[in-house]
Amino acid sequence: MRYIERNQSEPGADIMETYKMYIDGQFVDADSGDRYDSINPFNGEAIGSIPRGGVADVNKAVAAARRAFDEGPWPRMSGEERSEMIGKAAALLKDRMKDYARIESLDSGGTINKTGADAFLASRQLAFFGEQAKRFNEEAEPIEGMMREGRSFNYTIREPMGVCAQIIPWNFPYMMAIWKLGPALATGNCVVLKPASVTPVMALELARVFDEVGLPRGVVNIITGPGGTIGDAMTTHPDVDKVAFTGSTEVGREIMAKAAGTLKKVTLECGGKGANIILDDANWDIAIDGSIWASFYHQGQVCESGTRLMLDKRDHDRFVEQMVAKLNAMKMGDPLDPSTQLGPVVSDGQMRAVLDYVDIGKSEGARLVCGGARATGGNLDAGSFVQPTLFTDVSNDMRIAQEEIFGPVLSVLKFDRVDDAVAMANDTIFGLSAGVWSEDIDKAIAVASRLRSGTIWINEWHMLSERAPFGGYKQSGVGREFGDEGLNEYTELKTLYVDDAKTRDKKPWYDMVVARPKKEA
Repeated sequence: MRYIERNQSEPGADIMETYKMYIDGQFVDADSGDRYDSINPFNGEAIGSIPRGGVADVNKAVAAARRAFDEGPWPRMSGEERSEMIGKAAALLKDRMKDYARIESLDSGGTINKTGADAFLASRQLAFFGEQAKRFNEEAEPIEGMMREGRSFNYTIREPMGVCAQIIPWNFPYMMAIWKLGPALATGNCVVLKPASVTPVMALELARVFDEVGLPRGVVNIITGPGGTIGDAMTTHPDVDKVAFTGSTEVGREIMAKAAGTLKKVTLECGGKGANIILDDANWDIAIDGSIWASFYHQGQVCESGTRLMLDKRDHDRFVEQMVAKLNAMKMGDPLDPSTQLGPVVSDGQMRAVLDYVDIGKSEGARLVCGGARATGGNLDAGSFVQPTLFTDVSNDMRIAQEEIFGPVLSVLKFDRVDDAVAMANDTIFGLSAGVWSEDIDKAIAVASRLRSGTIWINEWHMLSERAPFGGYKQSGVGREFGDEGLNEYTELKTLYVDDAKTRDKKPWYDMVVARPKKEA
């Protein structure tokens, strides 16, 4: 493994940097002193030396967040003050979009077009959360209570939860960090965040941003290292009040079970197996390209991808034929090349896992129409590339139709009637996303209303707004991100009952347990 030389005068240049974790406002090594390399999946080169943290580091980070919440200024600041500081961080992200897009591409293998969009959206999303901070300094509207001549009333307020442990995945390391940090900070919480081991660099770059804007010590802590060790310690720690996780359903189940020991509040954004239904009146000019976009964006490493394509049997062959022609023409290569459409998957391990699913599909009797192997040749040889892969003759009970592959593999299923497509779409443990394509919007909405998924696109895919909630049904998750619902996930709801009747005579119900003194004649 060779290291890339860092040119310190060129931010965002190809990097090899010795990073440190961020705990209690300080950049520190792991307690053990251990390190590992973060690897560029395009060429196998190390781009950063990363601290390999452990339980001792978790304990330090949680203690720092606890002090910051219990004793520090952050939860006691006005919403306007928090908003101003978050807004400064968002402005720095906007100024550094090109640099961060390049770093993210090197770390994750995402194409520069994808990571450029991520960098833009991350700055916009953090700015949004900063604006929302202003709302969470205000009391809610009074609610109807025991109104007695204006002396008795009740009302609710939202308050920060406390210390939030956040665990993010490797597919969108930059944006996922913002999705977690933004609402937690806006509502006055303190955070311990752990990025994925294979894509830690942007989280550590974000630590520098929050340090630069002067965030109070302990409000944000970022630790790196193995998920099993650090994630378990965060999830079970008695001083952690909330756990927020994005990742696989399998790990989500484990986190929920472990958090139950201390009854922590948990939000989970887990796996998906999105059903993409093409109705018989769909506009194929956009439906074919849109289905490729739904399935192969970021090499299929997206939890809400449309990985089950459902076609009317009368349209199946022609639709597949046209789709395959476009898949075979996709350009694979260096993610930093703007003309690259498909980059590597995140690691050699993920490549092997995806190719294992290709073998499973073939063994189950599905027909491999295109792809199905590691991509090689030219500048692909050193990278973790998987050919865009499409299976037909897939039944909904096959593993490739039911399990999340997280790679550029699409399963195509046939249906006779729309009712059959809806039934197949809902026949899964997941419920994160779905899509419907039709020229008749009313018909598409009618179908969408029958689908058990948290987000449904009509004639589109992957489009999200920070103002609208995002999350899943069934085993795709618990809770929501974005919108009011996403912010509320980071708050406790407190109800206050207030009585200003200043005399005992105004409280006759006390007589049930406490006798009033008899008045003298």
